[in-house]
Amino acid sequence: MIREGWCPLFDKTHPVGYTYRLLMGAAGDESQRPSKPPSRGSMASKSKTLTEAELVKMPKSDYMNAAQLRFFRERLVALQKELRDNAGATTEHLRELSFAPDPADRATLEEEHALELRTRDRERKLLKKIDQALARIDDGSYGYCEETGEAIGIQRLLARPTATLTIEAQERREIKQKLYGE
Repeated sequence: MIREGWCPLFDKTHPVGYTYRLLMGAAGDESQRPSKPPSRGSMASKSKTLTEAELVKMPKSDYMNAAQLRFFRERLVALQKELRDNAGATTEHLRELSFAPDPADRATLEEEHALELRTRDRERKLLKKIDQALARIDDGSYGYCEETGEAIGIQRLLARPTATLTIEAQERREIKQKLYGE
């Protein structure tokens, strides 16, 4: 479902889907919208976080400089916070006592709970990957392939901030998994 949401990176309102809000860290509700946009041209703008457009336009020689690492750290921390908030909401939802005397209603509730638990399990695994990515930022290996040592690329990291392999290395790994069942 696409709806109007405020995007802090572009400082304007435009159609925003759930995945986009999740990756961008924008909650999408009006209560988190600042009352006025940050001032431009002040001294504070020198230390502001990069936008995606600025990040993509940077020369390859600036790959994984301090500003880019700060951008990805902030994105990962925002995603981590949102996932943790979702986990808390799930815990509260599952604690709610729901009694359904009808077997069909009870089955529906159990299926909903199972689906929610599977979703949270995937999010728990993503949280581990986020923690690992933050550790790689700290040790300076973020943005570089674990297998080849080559740059993963800004576009791939924007799409998947927890990526550890270049696209080529990931394709080789997937082919190997299909062939050998590893």
